[in-house]
Amino acid sequence: MLLLGSLAFGAPAANAQGRLDAQYEATLAGIPVGKGSWTIEIGDDAFSASAQGGTAGLLKAFSGGTGAGASQGRIVNGALAATSYVATTTTSKKSETIRMVLAGGNIKDFSIDPEPPVDADRIPVTDAHRKGVFDPMTGSMLKVGGTTDLMSPDSCRTGAGVFDGRMRYDLKLDFKRLETVKAERGYHGPALVCAIYFTPVAGYIPDRPVIKYLAAQRNIEITFVPIAGTRVLVPFRMTIPTPFGQAMLEATSFITTAAPPRVAKTQ
Repeated sequence: MLLLGSLAFGAPAANAQGRLDAQYEATLAGIPVGKGSWTIEIGDDAFSASAQGGTAGLLKAFSGGTGAGASQGRIVNGALAATSYVATTTTSKKSETIRMVLAGGNIKDFSIDPEPPVDADRIPVTDAHRKGVFDPMTGSMLKVGGTTDLMSPDSCRTGAGVFDGRMRYDLKLDFKRLETVKAERGYHGPALVCAIYFTPVAGYIPDRPVIKYLAAQRNIEITFVPIAGTRVLVPFRMTIPTPFGQAMLEATSFITTAAPPRVAKTQ
């Protein structure tokens, strides 16, 4: 989820409308460890996205947890511009809620409840780090500008900065291949597979093994497919090699529908 939340960048395009209702399953070395759902609505001049999920299978018996997130905003010159973001995670030990208010790609206000303790080893996040960034939920949607083929290799060749309420990091994408994917329910069609590279910037503890591991990885892949009726691509599958086997998040149900753009009334 850390890496999924950061891909909403691209040049402006004409507005269109569409909806996605998807179900995902997470596995580790082929063993189910989590399930979740994701709903996205792209309107003529506004959008909203919400997701929820939790641990499943054997992992749930050892480390039960749930999470939910939501983002909403406007469509400005064909680009997604979030205005608010909220994410809550709950385990048997604690619950935490992150809230952010955004304007023009800048974080105007944010909070973590309860407020975490200060860690002297954590690289501080400055005001400059919170400018020109995306929130994780809006960022999970890859906006492709212009009128070129959505599945063009150039759609992968991009990058962006992300702030998730605690950490500021950069993601870079690059083209890997085209393939065909098929969900158990819904989507069956072309998919764009991109390599994704993670670079931590601030708000993290440098000695944390998971940060070092992700930053060193060169084999993480994310597979995008379109929301019908729009120029927005969203993750269908994501794979991350780990010391315990391949971790994968993949859509089991991916139902997307298009609606025609609203036509302004004329006299």
